[in-house]
Amino acid sequence: MSTVLGIELPSQWSAASLKHVTTVLNRGSAPSYVDEGAVRAVSQASNQPGRLDWQRTRFHDFHGDPRNLKGHLHPDDVLINSTGTGTLGRVGYFTGSPDGLPCMADSHVTIARTNSDLLHPRFAYHWLGSRPFQEYVYAALVVGATNQIELNRDRLGDAPVPLPPLPEQRRIADFLDAETARIDRIAALTREQQDRVRERQYVAFSESVVRAGGPRLNALGLEHHADWPAMPLNHVLSQLTNGYVGPTRDLFVEEGVPYLQSLHIKNGQIDFARRPYYVTQAWAAERPRIRLGLEDVLIVQTGGIGEVGIVGEDFVGASCHALLIARTDRNYLLPRFLWHALRSHWGRHALLREQTGALHPHLEAGNVRFMKFPIPSLRTQERVVADTETIARDVHTVQSALSRRMSLQAERRQALITAAVTGQFDVSTASGRNVTEGVSV
Repeated sequence: MSTVLGIELPSQWSAASLKHVTTVLNRGSAPSYVDEGAVRAVSQASNQPGRLDWQRTRFHDFHGDPRNLKGHLHPDDVLINSTGTGTLGRVGYFTGSPDGLPCMADSHVTIARTNSDLLHPRFAYHWLGSRPFQEYVYAALVVGATNQIELNRDRLGDAPVPLPPLPEQRRIADFLDAETARIDRIAALTREQQDRVRERQYVAFSESVVRAGGPRLNALGLEHHADWPAMPLNHVLSQLTNGYVGPTRDLFVEEGVPYLQSLHIKNGQIDFARRPYYVTQAWAAERPRIRLGLEDVLIVQTGGIGEVGIVGEDFVGASCHALLIARTDRNYLLPRFLWHALRSHWGRHALLREQTGALHPHLEAGNVRFMKFPIPSLRTQERVVADTETIARDVHTVQSALSRRMSLQAERRQALITAAVTGQFDVSTASGRNVTEGVSV
């Protein structure tokens, strides 16, 4: 009885090295990119989970017979991303280009062309994307360190492949194609729900303003309202300043004062864990102007213009880089009112209207300073903030449930693939709905 990666296979199955069941197992070649060309180049970015994203492909400057290109793609080629953390190991399947142009894989993508007498290409695709094989990729097939990792061709060639009889491979591939397509359709509907819920969050502030008797806010500006005077921000801020904008090459240390940058501001929140940076206590002490206070509103100046965050207790005393620091005069403007306003659809468009620079858009403090905002009484601001945050809590609850659903759908999809390509159930009698109960993944 054969085993593959510690998994026992059915008695009638065998196993082989990938190099023994493929006719091609090589990377493509580096394209010479042009705006328009006769050959499409498929990169790691275009090789997305479950599909090729043709909008991310570019053109190769080539004149001649594309069949002579190293990396020329044939229908039913399996594509394996071969470099970089987060992309390495991702598996795609080529059936042809949408416009009929010939295609090639670039030098970061490995082509696995199966020997169709031994290995069905769709079975190979599902096996190479299965959890056991993906874990094996990172455990045994990768060379290099950190973000410079790549897939070793020789080790990939020696990687094991389960081999049911060819008719059974076809049945398994057909079964998985149908069942994963069904799961993917459900996942697509879930993503649509997530988008609608996210949209609800972006309009929550504007709706709360209207419920509090305020003006209608839209992307083009403000309605006039006597009880909600539109005032320049510099009339209701005690400070609006830039974060540090000097060189940072030798600035960072392993531990110290948190140093926030635009990459940490996303969806209205501060996400420092994604890539933390620190500066020394002494460096931060020399720059009190950029020391963050509780509920300072941070506005991204470059890159993700329109993103805003608010400083919580965890980041009081932190420093920041290339962010606008808006500190409100609390006699006139509540920090959380400003934060919710700026992260709404209306506020995002207001910020985008103030950006300058065509090639490198940038948000200047001088422009933001004179943006006009509706400023009702503090009591009304409190009501709008409370209403907006009630909606935000409801949105968070729904988003958490939808994220959990997406995780379960992805888990079920992977469990189904793993169980099928290792023979843990008979696909000829399975519906795909209950076959993964009790299956090890």
